[in-house]
Amino acid sequence: MGIPQPAFYIFKCQQSTPPGMPKPSCVTPQSQDLYQHLGQALMQKGIIGTVQPIQSACLNRCNVGPVMLVEPGHFMYMSMTKEKIDRIIDEHIIGGNVVTEYLIHDELWDEAISPSAMMAQMGR
Repeated sequence: MGIPQPAFYIFKCQQSTPPGMPKPSCVTPQSQDLYQHLGQALMQKGIIGTVQPIQSACLNRCNVGPVMLVEPGHFMYMSMTKEKIDRIIDEHIIGGNVVTEYLIHDELWDEAISPSAMMAQMGR
């Protein structure tokens, strides 16, 4: 019997930029331990085997960072704190209810576009 596939993948932006860069960083002295907190919280609840935390590079929503993307469902959470991560784990990951007030605002998150549609728009 194989290892079960995770029910959720949680991508936590770990992009760090030097001071003075045009895009803000999702990893600052105030937020540098959020990924570690995510992993520890999943372990403490005993669900690390079915929820896979993943350190990611930039998720292109720097102005509302730190951000975290939950799949399946394409749910992007913004302005992450330890308290928000705990609530997302309890309510969304375990309880099945998306924490809507932490989701990225609609005006910053358009519908997905397929690679073939993107190529067609570019005339390729």
